[in-house]
Amino acid sequence: MLITSILLIVGLIGLVWSADRFVYGAAALARNLGLSPLIIGLTIVAMGSSAPEMMVAATAAMEGKPDTAIGNAIGSNITNITLVLGLTALLKPLIVSSTTIKRELPLVLISSAFAVWLLSDLDLTRIEGIVLFAGFLLTIGLLTFLALKRKYEVGEDALEEDFDEEVPDNVPMNKAIFWLIAGMVLLPLSSSILVDSAVDIAKYFGLSDLVIGLTIIAIGTSLPELAASMAGVLKGEDDLALGNIVGSNIFNALAVLALPGIIAPGMIDAAIMNRDALIMLGVTVVLLMMAIGISKNRSINRVEGGLLLAGFIGYQYFLFSQV
Repeated sequence: MLITSILLIVGLIGLVWSADRFVYGAAALARNLGLSPLIIGLTIVAMGSSAPEMMVAATAAMEGKPDTAIGNAIGSNITNITLVLGLTALLKPLIVSSTTIKRELPLVLISSAFAVWLLSDLDLTRIEGIVLFAGFLLTIGLLTFLALKRKYEVGEDALEEDFDEEVPDNVPMNKAIFWLIAGMVLLPLSSSILVDSAVDIAKYFGLSDLVIGLTIIAIGTSLPELAASMAGVLKGEDDLALGNIVGSNIFNALAVLALPGIIAPGMIDAAIMNRDALIMLGVTVVLLMMAIGISKNRSINRVEGGLLLAGFIGYQYFLFSQV
């Protein structure tokens, strides 16, 4: 068990690091090819923080564990809102001011509700997986179009300025390609080590594939979001911190959930609909209520952050108490 636990940590660290390198290389390559920081930020950078969830979902599905893949997607969304946003707001209250972020927030609820609706019959088919992924591409295309339209109408907004700082610049082409390839090689390797060791630990403690996806793996794959959000809020880039969570949750609900449907379609654990999917929708509604207020600069304060964190702790306790 000690060796398995070490492998779990190694796989997790490798997954987070290789995802970061992959995004760095891809973003630098895109910038060298002339794409604007706004487009790179809304696509490559926004999707990059969910690369660990995507690789884990694909790996778990290919190994015949679709419940782990689905649990990872739903659990990551719950973790992003309750743990990541909770800790970030406790560190410093978040001011929600960017029009782009306010526009994206309802999309989180819509995409989550759509995914839950497809899962409601407890059967995730390949067609539904394709529909989810098509919905993801449509959403990214819509957000990019609206962002470019706003840029044309009013010039650069705070979000574009933040992305300009986040997207690497002046990176040699050979260095960008090296990190892109290195990330592509190490991502599946790290995710395979993480999933295999997590499954072994789950069997040892009598946990189901679903619970291991909702807990250990979901928390682990949400670490990039936690690091990015805390770094953003410490630099005073509140929109970037919240936008990181919003983008990740849209990605998880559509693209990550699509993978088990496409790779390993079939019946899913009933607990997903009876418990976890409803909790995901519930915390998403709470986030929407906290972030969109009457005032122009609505904040998610420390009290609200503490409530979100308490919700995370309560959810984890409930999951493990059912074992």
